[in-house]
Amino acid sequence: MKDSYKGLWWILAIAFILFFIVSAADGKVSFFGYTPKPSAMYACLLGGENAAAQPDRPVKVGAVELKEPETDTVPAIDTVPKTILFFGDSMLEGLSPRLAAYCQASGHTLYTVIWYSSTSERWGSSSRLSDYIRRIRPDYIFISLGANELFVADIIGKRSRYVRNILRDIGDIPYVWIGPPNWKDDTGVNRMILENAAPGCFFLSDGMKFDRKKDGAHPTSASARLWMDSVVRWMPGHCAHPILMKEPSGQSARPARVFIHQPED
Repeated sequence: MKDSYKGLWWILAIAFILFFIVSAADGKVSFFGYTPKPSAMYACLLGGENAAAQPDRPVKVGAVELKEPETDTVPAIDTVPKTILFFGDSMLEGLSPRLAAYCQASGHTLYTVIWYSSTSERWGSSSRLSDYIRRIRPDYIFISLGANELFVADIIGKRSRYVRNILRDIGDIPYVWIGPPNWKDDTGVNRMILENAAPGCFFLSDGMKFDRKKDGAHPTSASARLWMDSVVRWMPGHCAHPILMKEPSGQSARPARVFIHQPED
């Protein structure tokens, strides 16, 4: 009897191992034309719910649907090494080291500009962004802005022009705007960015699950790494300008240079 149970346990163990391997393949393994989806169990085992928290797409911000390229028109991944500018608010403290790891693995050079407590208004009413673009001459830009504007009343009426100014400064440079990691419902900041960004250039973070620091707003370092991983997974198939992002060997790295600006600057 014990031998019979032992055989059953072996069968269950082998089945679980196969299930885990298929889940880890992230949709890259097919059986007789069927491709299983990655499981939430796999994500939880590797680092909590955040890894599986990317919302299904397309999604809507209020009544406005995300604008992304059609599946059959998404361009091929650009494998040419890039000079990348990553600018925004304090959320870059968590995101930038992980992006730097991807850049290091992929041959890109990353420059990070953190302006603490900054908003679309601060960036869009100054020459700071255009100055950095002239200085660094980036081929690609990542943005993380909006966390300090979640609760601004009538934000679309008050600050849309600053978002347009930012995008005007960026011009024809390919970009990805990473939306803020909402901890409460916002008053329209995600919709404001969405309505002004080009199709395939806005990553919606609202709806994802994050482990937060004591302030209740900033994701922990581990959660921010998973956040950046979600952005990288989203880029092929959804981003208007996908670039090479190889899996890094380490969890984080240092950008080529980090520029810091205080709120009063």
